[in-house]
Amino acid sequence: MISINSYQSLGAVDGPGVRFVVFLQGCNFRCKYCHNPETLEFKEDNTVSPRELVSKIERYKSFIFEKGGVTFSGGEPLCQADKLIEVFEMLKEKGYHIALDTNGSILNDSVKKLLELTDLVLLDLKMPDNHLYREYTGCELDMPFEFFKYLSSVNKRVWIRQVIIEGVNDTDANIDFLRSLKRYDNVEKIELLPFKKLCETKYSQMGIEFPMKAFKETDYKTIERLYSLL
Repeated sequence: MISINSYQSLGAVDGPGVRFVVFLQGCNFRCKYCHNPETLEFKEDNTVSPRELVSKIERYKSFIFEKGGVTFSGGEPLCQADKLIEVFEMLKEKGYHIALDTNGSILNDSVKKLLELTDLVLLDLKMPDNHLYREYTGCELDMPFEFFKYLSSVNKRVWIRQVIIEGVNDTDANIDFLRSLKRYDNVEKIELLPFKKLCETKYSQMGIEFPMKAFKETDYKTIERLYSLL
């Protein structure tokens, strides 16, 4: 059974076109600025079978099939890669476009099989070096970057995504890092996302202090400036 947190029936920001977004439950990262803290813990309060999940997606086929598709996000979907293979196989048989939003920290046989069935990877390369990765995610850049290199080796389409936090990764070093990725033929886009604190309410409701409370939100002028440097 697949552990689900929630669904977004008509998403417009997680891949091309209008998309049905599946938010999986459970994540192996602990990002200080996580926008979906309710998806972090591994639990099975809400589970579905592969067939049940595909049946739910099929209800929205008329909205998402032609120019959109299905995006699997989280949490971290690769934590349930072995369970998702059957879902991806059924969706591919039906002709759906599949996107996978991931932190890129797991690369095993199940993940490689899942990637074969994936049309587009939305890869969150969160910071430009191991020091910042450890401080803000609890993990390191090494594995996500190995994952990225694997995607390049199999020519898998990828969009690089990164949340920009002023005073942390709005730096020349980070822009140089991101710019260096553009030379890979499979990189179609680099998306810079402004850090926002809309999630503070979620943390409060869960009785958790938001670790990034003291940081200011990133304005769109900063994002535009950084885009101009890419």
